[in-house]
Amino acid sequence: MNGKKILSQFKKGLLTRNPVFVQLLGMCSALAVTTTVVNALGMGLSVTAVLICSNVIISLLRNIIPRQIRIASYIVIISGFVTVVEMLLEAFAPTISKSLGLFIPLIVVNCIILARAEAYASKHEVLPSAIDGLTMGVGYTVALVVLAFVRELFGSGTVLGFTVFGDWYKPASMLISPAGAFITLGCIIAVVQKFLMKKEDRDFKKEGSEGKLNG
Repeated sequence: MNGKKILSQFKKGLLTRNPVFVQLLGMCSALAVTTTVVNALGMGLSVTAVLICSNVIISLLRNIIPRQIRIASYIVIISGFVTVVEMLLEAFAPTISKSLGLFIPLIVVNCIILARAEAYASKHEVLPSAIDGLTMGVGYTVALVVLAFVRELFGSGTVLGFTVFGDWYKPASMLISPAGAFITLGCIIAVVQKFLMKKEDRDFKKEGSEGKLNG
């Protein structure tokens, strides 16, 4: 893969095909663990690691796994890496492991990982599959961190545990509740969609003007 294709994949993962803000995948964990930026980073990096590793193995075995049992095989492969990630978190980051709780094991059935396994890794070679896992994982992590940043900042008045506002600020505690998660996510999605629509309009006008010049 050349640099232009890699850059294009990162652009898709971060913005135009962002798994949370555009494809609306992995919503359960995105809403549940984003009460703090630390939790969001822990979850995002865990999913990214599983995405990269599972994409690589599935790509290597894509011509060996029978089509009839491919989904079951993907789940077995993914669950193996999730177990490794869970054990590493328990050993080296027990606080984050405890905070994330059940959502680490539930990475096994995360729609993002299964979707990339089926739509990309099972059809492409190892390097492109690894890069796809990385870009989608980074996009997922960025989405979680943005959501968590807004919720923690305005819901608790802190970021990464450090107080941002003074004593004058009264935290909007609703933002760190489930209802606040839905409201915050909806607002961010609306902003992202508005940006993408404007970008599409600019690209359309640019293509139209280039067509007239060529004509």
